[in-house]
Amino acid sequence: MDELVKVVAERAGIPEDKARTAVNTVIGFLQERLPASVAGQLQNLTGNVGGNVAGMAGDVIGGLGGMLGGGKKD
Repeated sequence: MDELVKVVAERAGIPEDKARTAVNTVIGFLQERLPASVAGQLQNLTGNVGGNVAGMAGDVIGGLGGMLGGGKKD
């Protein structure tokens, strides 16, 4: 998974810690929605992501909005 994090960091031009959060969020999202057999294979490839997927997703989406010029609207 470290290799994937490095690729995301390089291609997106973001620090590795932010790339790791993005990768973990996507993997967690997929594991929740894929059939159990496929999700199990994904988990075997990447290890157990764990953590609060919804919270991480919110962080990533917020960061992407900021990168794209979006801002919070009250």
